[in-house]
Amino acid sequence: MQRHSAVALITAAACTFAILSAFAAPALQVNFRDIAAQSGLTIPNTSGGLTQKQYILETTGNGVAIFDYDGDGRNDIFIANGTRLDTDPKAAPLAQLYHNDGNGHFTNVAAKAGLTATGWGQGVCVGDYDNDGHPDLLVTYYGHNILYRNRGDGTFEDATAKAHLPTAGIRYGGGCSFTDYDRDGNVDLFVANYVNLDLATTPKPGENEFCEWKSVPVMCGPRGLPKSNNVLYHNNGDGTFSDLSEAAGILKPGGRYGLGVVAADFDNDGWPDIYVACDQTPSLLYHNLHNGTFEERGAEAGVAFNFDGALQSGMGIAVGDYDGDGFLDIAKTNFSGDLSSLYHNDDGKFFTDLSREAGVRAHSSVGWGIVFLDVDDDGWPDLVIVNGHVYPELEKKDFGDRYLEPPILYRNLGNGKFSDITPDAGPAFQVNRSSRGLAIGDLDGDGRPEMVIVNMNAAPSLLKNFGPHGHYLNVALTGTKSNRSAIGARVVVTAAGRKWIDEVMSGASYYSQNSFTLHYGLGSVAAVDGLQIRWPSGTVQNIGKTIADQTLHITEPM
Repeated sequence: MQRHSAVALITAAACTFAILSAFAAPALQVNFRDIAAQSGLTIPNTSGGLTQKQYILETTGNGVAIFDYDGDGRNDIFIANGTRLDTDPKAAPLAQLYHNDGNGHFTNVAAKAGLTATGWGQGVCVGDYDNDGHPDLLVTYYGHNILYRNRGDGTFEDATAKAHLPTAGIRYGGGCSFTDYDRDGNVDLFVANYVNLDLATTPKPGENEFCEWKSVPVMCGPRGLPKSNNVLYHNNGDGTFSDLSEAAGILKPGGRYGLGVVAADFDNDGWPDIYVACDQTPSLLYHNLHNGTFEERGAEAGVAFNFDGALQSGMGIAVGDYDGDGFLDIAKTNFSGDLSSLYHNDDGKFFTDLSREAGVRAHSSVGWGIVFLDVDDDGWPDLVIVNGHVYPELEKKDFGDRYLEPPILYRNLGNGKFSDITPDAGPAFQVNRSSRGLAIGDLDGDGRPEMVIVNMNAAPSLLKNFGPHGHYLNVALTGTKSNRSAIGARVVVTAAGRKWIDEVMSGASYYSQNSFTLHYGLGSVAAVDGLQIRWPSGTVQNIGKTIADQTLHITEPM
């Protein structure tokens, strides 16, 4: 099949956007403020040294999940945590579980809730693996990952061993995603692994060519360190998992430096595929073959490298239909001096990196967390990126790169292009941080998502937009025949001649989990003509005309 050229794609998109001129982006007024301190999010994250990093383990940081763990109708916040090389294990910090008190304030209840593991925490993903109606947590670690089963009484139990997940040996877990890849009604688990890291044998800063950056001695890696393999655990339906990585074709591409992970249906065939952002190795697109196996086709599909065919240091992933053509696109963050990738989904099989044509600029920033979010609800999803370099040693140098960096907000102009409006995005976008995880979800019940950012060796940020906005519609799903979390469900909203698509996903951004509630900005549309839900079970449910500015809670019909 011949691939479309970038010019042809832009020309076709221009025709589409002309038809949809009623949704042309209006003047934007954005005013993001960081309300973390007044909301009670005050506990500093811990991740390695403050002024120097001896090992790559100290640089990758932590993820964040937004989900309602106790079923009270309010979203809570989980933040994974790390440690330091010289910390006594008995004094190592815990992760945070910020309970939403419902009055604009959060209280950390991690210890009370049983989230008491310590060590080098990394990523997090959410999914109800036992279909009991209570969302569970998978937290990846350097060491072994931990599966926290939600008991439904406000507490969790460590069910890792009981679920037959590994508890021995050392793996450097990265991003993760619950996904029902075989559509049997039980969510399976995919975990990316970063580096086969042995601290006893890893060189120190400056000891070889992979331990210097611009002639400055820095931590080593990932190049020069052993690659690792991704893992697919099949849910057996009895509370246990089996490692089917080899049988499912996950190991066939060989080792990678895997970081961000997301599962989504990129070719609209009803089966979830898996995309992995890889650092200094080709990124991976596992295409679901509908028979319990995958074929890896990242290079063939155009999402393994950049527009010039060069390797990148892929970090985080955002998935969304940014141009309204009915296919889910991919945005990926990369290392300093590189563009963030914007892979336009041409036809479900092939992608074109349109980052340059779309207006995504090269920055000195190292990008991590990334989300598509319609910040003003004008009907076009914008792009938010949080940044932070890996070398704190830069603060003493004058290279143009800084360790602490501001986030970036690209406004979707509604014509296939984006504009960097960071200087006008409000005070929260003017603050320099070393950020990693980023997740979105409605935390104050006003129907509009907020953003939570994990900042390395600092308190988290909670960003709220106080600017005006258009109409919106939220959709929260519960599966019955499908998995209870409705992961993999596709929702199409139709209004005024347009269609918006989105999908319930586990794992995304960088090491993080967005709220499962889907948010659709609608611009001036006060009522939608209808919704169609394609459940993972294959059931298709249609809902008629619906008033905007509300959250629909929909349960899959039996």
